[in-house]
Amino acid sequence: MPGGGFSLSSNATAEDAPGPYTLGDFCIDEYKPIKVIVIGAGFAGITAGIRFPQKIPNVELTIYEKSAGVGGTWFNNNYPGLACDVPSHCYQLSFEEKKDWSSFYACGHEIRQHLEEVVEKYKLMRYIKLQHEVVHAQFDSAAGKWRVRVRRPNPESGALEEIEDSSDVLLLAVGILSRWEWPDIAGLKDFKGELRHSADFDKHPKTWQDVAQAWADKKVGVVGVGSSAIQIVSALQPKVQKLVNYVRGKTWLALPFGQDLVAKLLGRESAEEGDYHFTPEEIERFKNDPEFFWNFRYTLETTFNSAYSWTLKGSELQKQTQLQCRENMEKKLAKKPWIAEHLIPDFPVACRRLTPGPGYLEALCEDNVDFVPTPIKRVTERGIETEDGKFQELDVIICATGYDTSYQLPFKILGRGGVDLNEKWKPHPVTYLTIAVDQFPNMFIALGPNAAVASGMLLPLIEQQIMYAVQATAKMQRERLKSMEVKAEAVRDFDEYLEAYFPRTVFTEKCRSWYKLGKEEGRVTGLWPGSTLQAVKAIEHPRWEDYNYELADPVKNRFYWLGDGQTLSEKTLTGDRTHHFRWDLGTHGRSYSDRPSCSQ
Repeated sequence: MPGGGFSLSSNATAEDAPGPYTLGDFCIDEYKPIKVIVIGAGFAGITAGIRFPQKIPNVELTIYEKSAGVGGTWFNNNYPGLACDVPSHCYQLSFEEKKDWSSFYACGHEIRQHLEEVVEKYKLMRYIKLQHEVVHAQFDSAAGKWRVRVRRPNPESGALEEIEDSSDVLLLAVGILSRWEWPDIAGLKDFKGELRHSADFDKHPKTWQDVAQAWADKKVGVVGVGSSAIQIVSALQPKVQKLVNYVRGKTWLALPFGQDLVAKLLGRESAEEGDYHFTPEEIERFKNDPEFFWNFRYTLETTFNSAYSWTLKGSELQKQTQLQCRENMEKKLAKKPWIAEHLIPDFPVACRRLTPGPGYLEALCEDNVDFVPTPIKRVTERGIETEDGKFQELDVIICATGYDTSYQLPFKILGRGGVDLNEKWKPHPVTYLTIAVDQFPNMFIALGPNAAVASGMLLPLIEQQIMYAVQATAKMQRERLKSMEVKAEAVRDFDEYLEAYFPRTVFTEKCRSWYKLGKEEGRVTGLWPGSTLQAVKAIEHPRWEDYNYELADPVKNRFYWLGDGQTLSEKTLTGDRTHHFRWDLGTHGRSYSDRPSCSQ
């Protein structure tokens, strides 16, 4: 529809509608069943598993997860040193806090365990189907349904089989960094030693420490200098005979986060660099003193949400941060100062993802570690040869070379008219506020293109993206909609905003980053154009006028959903018929509900 708005179901025409308008024989809140399929059971999928049943009456929910466990990246990754690179107390859902983190930067298995506990608390396994990999999804325009094919092991024989499912709403929660790939290095597969990728380490219950026990007398090569490689090097250095880090590019290492601030919040007498573990007494206080816990978390998040200007080119905070990071790196590399020349970048801080990397620079200075900035020429059966002709014999090679960040999904999603999402997202993805795509009705995205953040915490945005999909689903159910599809012009306008926003930021400087599809230069596809706080405000109140709608019923009137004039509680004389009041049962007080709530 050129002007947007409503149309009848594709199965009905204006002539099909009855002459005199007839009211619907249902109540306004006599909600029809609605089916939702979620792909992925990481943070976003788990949040969806909580919020959809809480907010949508009469909902049927299925969450398909291709792996054998929940947690997304925290289940699929188990490499040495795996840990969160933001403070643990800030890396949790707003409504489901964990108070007994063992460390300021929580290790991977602790985060995975926390997510498993959340799943257990909310009984989400009734919705989650593990080892169920979605291999195809297509929108059926006539029915207003998504037809989904899923590959799974047969429950009896274990042989792989495909099943079919359908839904009214499809939510993609597959994440950004979930599809890994081997680096393009000549001879890599010829290596006769132990070859691993950081994203394909031994899965649970075996720990990386169990694996590394066999490497005590081994020579280990680590390829890469991203966040995974940095954690692997610092973790393995004291556990192996020799470690060689092959580094193609340069990277900034973040300053130790607010050491003095953290020490003050914890009541410590002084801040000791590298001391990231909480004492048993501090953990007990977090658990038993709500004010202490919330002051700690609130102050940390406030601090993280106060650094937006460092993302802007030439800002004072950017200059100050760059100077401090340089001084910190040079200080820690004093034993091997030549490394600083090859590691410290000439591009701005945060051009590529910044990581604190506790212990990495210190590990590089140890006697059993070699730092090799010369490009790799080839891998042989026994080790790695660099372009300067030098050869290093190795027993183990770990490729920590990142993920496929092209946003080309490993399965087909076909929208209205058979439009292929992967083709639509070439040469780069385009979306509406990162959460919807034109020609793909009733489909929403969490943590998709342009959805990561570089100023603030990620989880508040994930929560809000899920709530957006929930609100859209509620609208479809309440107003008896067959489909809602974002307008192409709204997608174009957001794309125009992206193109205008990023040139003023450090992200468009020349540096190789997954923010830019793994390229040194080009379009920024990984980051939201602004801060976390701005992103949350942008989508918390949806602009429903940016969508076109199809009515599910063969009735032309857009207010058919008002029904027969009553609510279900009035019709059945059950339930709460004074919900316009808010009662305080403890004091027997009464006040009018504040809907929507007013700003305080």
